[in-house]
Formats: sequence, C-alpha cells, structure tokens
Amino acid sequence: MKYHLFILVCFFNSFLYSQTKQSTDSISYYNKLVNKNLNKKEYNQAVFYTKKSIDFCETNHKTENLANQTFKLGKIYYNQKKYEEALKNFHKSVSFFDNVNPTCTKVLALHYIGVTNTAKGDYKTADIYYKKAEDLLKQLNIIDHAEVLNYQKAMALKTNKNLPLAAKSFQDIIKKPDNPSILKTKTNAYYELGLIETKLKRNDSAIIYFDNALDYNARTNNLAQKSQIILGISEYYKQNKNYGLAYSYLDEHYQIENYLLKLKNAKVDLNEFEKFKKNQSLNNTLKRESEEKIQLKTYRYSKLVSILAIALISILSLLSLALYKNNIIRNQNNLLLREKNKELILAKNKAEKASKARSEFLSTVSHELRTPLNAINGITHLLLEDNPKKTQLKYLESLKFSGNYLTTFINEILEINKIDSTKVEIEHISFNLKELLFNIQSSLKELATANKNYFNLEIDETIPDNLIGDPTKLSQIILNLINNALKFTQNGNVNVIAKLYAQEEEVATVYFEIVDTGIGIPEDKLQTVFESFSQGSIEVNRKYGGTGLGLTIVKKLIELLGGEIKLKSEVGKGSTFTFKLNFKINYEPLEVVEEVKPYNDKQLKHKSILLIEDNKINQMITRKMLENKAICCEILDNGEDAVELLKVKRFDMILMDVHLPGINGTTATKQIREFDKTTPIIALTAISLDENRDMLISFGMNDVITKPFVPDEFYSTIAKFFD
Repeated sequence: MKYHLFILVCFFNSFLYSQTKQSTDSISYYNKLVNKNLNKKEYNQAVFYTKKSIDFCETNHKTENLANQTFKLGKIYYNQKKYEEALKNFHKSVSFFDNVNPTCTKVLALHYIGVTNTAKGDYKTADIYYKKAEDLLKQLNIIDHAEVLNYQKAMALKTNKNLPLAAKSFQDIIKKPDNPSILKTKTNAYYELGLIETKLKRNDSAIIYFDNALDYNARTNNLAQKSQIILGISEYYKQNKNYGLAYSYLDEHYQIENYLLKLKNAKVDLNEFEKFKKNQSLNNTLKRESEEKIQLKTYRYSKLVSILAIALISILSLLSLALYKNNIIRNQNNLLLREKNKELILAKNKAEKASKARSEFLSTVSHELRTPLNAINGITHLLLEDNPKKTQLKYLESLKFSGNYLTTFINEILEINKIDSTKVEIEHISFNLKELLFNIQSSLKELATANKNYFNLEIDETIPDNLIGDPTKLSQIILNLINNALKFTQNGNVNVIAKLYAQEEEVATVYFEIVDTGIGIPEDKLQTVFESFSQGSIEVNRKYGGTGLGLTIVKKLIELLGGEIKLKSEVGKGSTFTFKLNFKINYEPLEVVEEVKPYNDKQLKHKSILLIEDNKINQMITRKMLENKAICCEILDNGEDAVELLKVKRFDMILMDVHLPGINGTTATKQIREFDKTTPIIALTAISLDENRDMLISFGMNDVITKPFVPDEFYSTIAKFFD
C-alpha cells in the first residue's frame, strides 16, 4: 500500500513539473518577457528571451512559430542598428517561411531585408527584396492601405542620409487618397518632410509640410504625435532665429507632454488601486482561513495587515495631496510665465513694427524727394550749359551745391536704413589695400590743399598685398573719416596710418588710425557724435556744415565688418579714430582690371533712344540732356505702349523708368525680352530701400541709372553700350 502511494505521489509531482515547465517554457511566456524588456529598453535581455523562444520552437518542431520568432529577433537587431545581425535573422526567417504557407510576416521579413539594405546604402539589393515583398502581397491579395511599408522604406533612406530619395518616398505617401487607415502614416510623412526641408534650409516648403502634418493630426486626435510635430516646428523657427515663435511652440509642446504624463500617472494610480483591491480581497480570504485554524494568530495578523493598509492609504493620500498641490502651483507658475511671455512677444512685435515703420517712412520720403530733386539738378545742369549771364552764374552754382548737398543727405539716410534693416550684403573679393589707400589720398588732395593741411599716409610694408574683404565699404569708412578730419582741420596735419596688427595663417588683422590736429571734440560729446544728425554742437554744424550722418554710417559699417571704432579727442588739439579689421589673405596675384575710358561725344551722336517716363518734367530734362549730345529721343509715358511700339520699331537703346502707370518698368522689360534680347535697356529709378541693382538687372535690364542724374555718370553709362 505504501509502495503504491509512493508511486502515485511521484507521478503527481512529475505531472505538476511538466505542467509548470510547459507554462514557463512556451512561446507566449517568452514573448511577454521580451515585450517587457523592450518597454524597459533592455535590449540584451530581449535578445536572450527571443533566442530562448527560438530554441523552444526548434525543439518542438514549430516551423511557422520559428519563422516568426526569428523575424522578431531580426527586428530587435534592426532597431539597435546592428544591420548585419538583422539581415542574418531576416534571411533565416524567409527560409523557414519557405517550408510553410506564405503569410503576412513573410512579406514583412522580405520588406525588412530591403529596409536594412537601404539603411546600409545598398539600394540595388534593397529594390530586389522590395519587389519580392510587393509580389507576395499581390499573391496573398492584400493591400497596404496604411502605406506602412513605404513609410518604413522612406525612414530607412533617411537613416542612410539619402534625403532626396527619402523625401520622394514620403511625397509618394502623401499623394495617396485619404482614408482612415492612412491618416496616421500621412501625418508622419508630412512631419518627416518638414524635418528634411528644414535640414536642407528650404524654409517655405518646410513650414507648409508641418502645417499639413498638424491638419492631418487634427483628424486622428493623436496628442503624442501632435507634441512631436509642434517640437519640430519649434526647432524650425529656432533654426531661422525667430526665437519668439520657437519658444511659443516649445511651450505648447511641454504643455501637451505634461498632460500626457498626467494621463499616464492617472492610469498607473488606477492600476495600483486595482492591485490594492485584489490584495485586500486576498488578505480577507487568508484572514477567514486563518480564523478557522488559529484565532489568536489570525487576530494579530489581521491587525498588522490593517495597520499596514491604513499606513499605505495614508501615505498614498499624502502623496496624492502633495502632487495635487504641486500641480496647482506649477499650473499657476506656467500661467504666469505664459502671460509674461505674451507681454514680451507683444513688446518685441511693437518695437519691430515701430522700427519697420520708421525705416519705411524714411525710405518713402527719401524716394519721393528724388523726383523733384532730379528736376532741380537737371534744370541747373542745363542752365549752366546754356551760357548763363555772369550775374546768374553765382546763383546757379549755389543751386547746384544745394542740390548735391541734398542728394548726399538722402543717400546717407538710405544707407543707414539699409544697414538697420540688414539689407546690406558684405562682399568677399580680392583687393590691394595699399593701392586703395593711395587712391583715396589722391581723391582728397584738393580738399587738403583748400584747407592748407598736410595730408600724410603711412602704410606698413608688411601688410600683404592682396586681401579678401569688402573694399567698397572699407573705402566708404576711410573716406568719411579722412573727409571729416580735413574738414575740421585748418593749417594742420592729417595722418592716416595702416599697420599689420597680427597675422595667423590665412588671416591678417589690420590696424587703422586717422589722426588730425583740428578743433577736437568735447569729452561729453565723444559718444553722441556717432548718433544720427549729431555733430557735437549747433555752432560746429553752422560753421562747417554737413549732415551729421557720416560717423553714424562709419560706426555701423565697421560693426557690420566685425570691428569696433574708438575715439580719443581733446578740444583744440585734435581727434584720433582707431579700429581693427580682419581680412583673409589672397596669395594669388590680382587680375589687372582695365580702366574704363571716358566717353566722347562721337559715341553718342545720332543714336536713337526710346525714353519711357511718365513725369513730364523728367521727360523734358532727360530729352534735353540727350539732344545736347545730338541723340534722337522719342518719349512714351507707359509700359504697355512701349511694348507694342518695340514690336514694330527698333532703337539703339531704351531708357526705362521703373515706376510707371499700368505695368511697371520691370514687367515691361520682361515682356520686351521675350522678343528682343539685344537692345540695351537701362533702368531709371529713384532707388529705394527695397530696390537694388541686382534685382533690377535680374528682370533683363543691362544697367541702372539712379535719380537725380549726375550728368557725366549719365552719359558714361549710356556710352558703354555704343561702340
């Protein structure tokens, strides 16, 4: 009897062990462990349990499960970017699937072989497996409504940094007709296109893709996806240095993340509560069983459990209360920060609008002044050429001086506006600094002689001959400073010094110093002289004249070139301006530029010119200036008539006013260039802040003459196009 009982116990133990082993050594059990470790991002453990699952499938001859688990292992390696291990397992999976009926997982295995090869850059192999996956899908009569496979392919191309091909694949997805299954994939595709366009600095298309991503996201109401898109938009504005909008979107991203975190925490708390209820029920069951056995022990145990439960509930209550209070405080702080941020953004926008309005006002006023000023300067020039009486000559010379002064004043206002609105572009061309300084000295010798000044130029011989920089702006800086020094100095010395301050590899730092022995500047005015319309005092302005804008332009240009101007001065002893600038060194010889020969009247004689100008005074002045050189001039006052006339009649040149009634000068030029590519077209414009030479020439114009005309420059520009 005892022997039979022993056998029965052994059999029962063996049965229990086999059931336990079967419950722990199974595919579903290992899958749970794998997924748990993947959620924790513990990939090594996930690989370990996946391999255990594969061993189980091999032992039990479960071929289809073996193929599925091998594919899963390949995906884990792919997500870790271990592409060789991934490919090895995907190929194994396909070979296992060859022994069973084809399934969707086999399609995915073939597709992932293509995706992995794409990520490695082997597009030829990838295309073979993409085709195999597509053929099997058709064989199984399955349609990928969600376009998930194409999305994975595009992401693989992006991983391989092949942005053009990736962008093309994403664009193929967004072109698909809308249906509920594809909305999430299309949203992700628009988002990825926005990231790619941002990286390629195609700003206009990037923001359009992000906006489309938000529109599609609104249909799915996926908050996690929306948070990701908004973060992408914030990065886009940050890259474009629009920090106000970047911060605003970043703040919205954090608000959504906080909300999602609260939802997640609420779900965790609910799960904890459910577990607590189950534990409570279990404790009650144990309590009832224990009461039947040992009443005293049950009582003590029950009491201990109750105390622990109360303590746990109290702790949880206190934690919940603390979290609730912290959440209220945080929300209040966030609200306050948002309000302050809105105030700052409003103040910033107001300041930008005010600055823009000021620039536009000054630009408009300056631009509008040029048209009547052109009439004043033009008529003055014509009267001076018309052999005036000696009594009239004095008045005409004064009128010419006043017109030139006003022209300089307007040009300087436009120059400051261009710098302030960041529309000034810095050139990087090769030039000879020594030659540039000698030319400046030659151009100002007459002014130095008029004020009986000794004008000296000292150039360090160690300065490299050829530097790379912006010679135009450098000339403007030095001309303004020397012109001021010569103007405010009588019977004195003006020294211009250029020294090599430092030289490192391909960069030379040059130190400039302009010293005069003139009237000097009071100590309390040393900073204000760099402000617009400031000359130190009213008396100085009345005695020496000038606009008071020269030093403002100098300071802004030096800062634009990366330098800083410094000033030392003493009343009655003179002033010293110093600054340093960095230049790249050009070791190649400069190309010899041929000097432009001055025009002669024979070049202009008997040429035919069509003048398109709507202002009657400008018509009269320009015609007279042309006829003085024996040029035949025909006038039209609008662009439409000019286009029609030029279709049937040829001229040696066209002078085109930019601002015309009807179609403007640029549009007229574009239409003329459709049938006439050769006739020179010269723009006539009172050039404003939003216009520039390159912009006008891009419409098909050959050159630009600005109003008011300088006669010699006017004739020279025209003569360039005549042999």
